[in-house]
Amino acid sequence: MLVELPLAWIAVINTLGIPLTHLIIAWGSTQLPQTWFRLPFSVNKVAKKRPTAIYEKIFLVRSWKHLLPDAAPWFNGFPKGSLESTEPSYLKTFIAETRRGELSHWVQILAISSFIVINPWQAKIIIVCYAILSNTPCIINLRYTRIRMLRVLSTELKK
Repeated sequence: MLVELPLAWIAVINTLGIPLTHLIIAWGSTQLPQTWFRLPFSVNKVAKKRPTAIYEKIFLVRSWKHLLPDAAPWFNGFPKGSLESTEPSYLKTFIAETRRGELSHWVQILAISSFIVINPWQAKIIIVCYAILSNTPCIINLRYTRIRMLRVLSTELKK
């Protein structure tokens, strides 16, 4: 261990700190300006280049994506549970919010993995595995959703 603490304290820090880390980072990401997440590239090119087959056939995302929570509404953020409109401005916001969510989950992986500093070696493995396994499905779903929204936006812009 890099930091020596009694096991009881480590258990308390992990039990309270890890869920709080998820929530604080999720809240913090909703506070960032949406302009940071807007598309800086051609929608049509991206929509054509990125296939959804890998997400549907390898990750089977359609079978489990409905099980994932969307924490953004907990913090007055943009809900991504369903498509409310096909208006280009709404779709651009939806796409930006998938980018925001993905950033949040990547940061959560890093932040939760930092808990290895206080944990014994056996727990380090569990902490890193948890950080990856609890956030990767969300990242996969957000990327899959973004590709689908880019295709819808591309279609809407052609009308």
